[in-house]
Amino acid sequence: MHRTGDIESLCSDYVWQVYPTRGVNDDDLPGKYSQVIELVVSLGSRNWGDVRTGSARSTPVEKIRANLSESSRLRGVFTDKETVVEFIRRIRQMDTGLSVVISGLTDEVFDACEQVDLSPHSVNLSLGVWGRTELLPPEDVLELTTMCGHHQISPNLVSEMKEAVAQGRVSREEAAEQMSRLCPCGVFNTERAVQLLSPADPS
Repeated sequence: MHRTGDIESLCSDYVWQVYPTRGVNDDDLPGKYSQVIELVVSLGSRNWGDVRTGSARSTPVEKIRANLSESSRLRGVFTDKETVVEFIRRIRQMDTGLSVVISGLTDEVFDACEQVDLSPHSVNLSLGVWGRTELLPPEDVLELTTMCGHHQISPNLVSEMKEAVAQGRVSREEAAEQMSRLCPCGVFNTERAVQLLSPADPS
């Protein structure tokens, strides 16, 4: 996940993803996914979901469970490293055979793995955005839009929400919740969004 932001805010942003490999560990996927859901719910994952059904912010958990299938892909977000460590420890003990991806600041993710005596299988690094970057929205808008991996949160909506917060028409929590419902896969971090939605400069 190619999040944008400073180190301080990204320290509370960890995306998790659970995937199978076709023909290798894709037997009884709904059953395995149900175990993962029980785990992330018990750990208090701030948001999560299956992109084919929706996120827990917009869809009843019972519906997500009922719609689990061979083509489902579970994703979500944690807001602190301690929970990430516990997630890695417990999902490793579950031994479903599924692949687990943790996205976050490299040093923090590596340290989480070391705490459970685990070495990452592979590493992908984000090298930033290249090209005509002057066409991109402002940085404070990108910090919020890039928290939806499928880019379903409009920069215009973010600007509108920031203005509404600044004018006191909605709270930061309400604005974050509205945006989170538009992210179908459940990786939008509402807790981080609340922190980023500081009132805009009225000028």
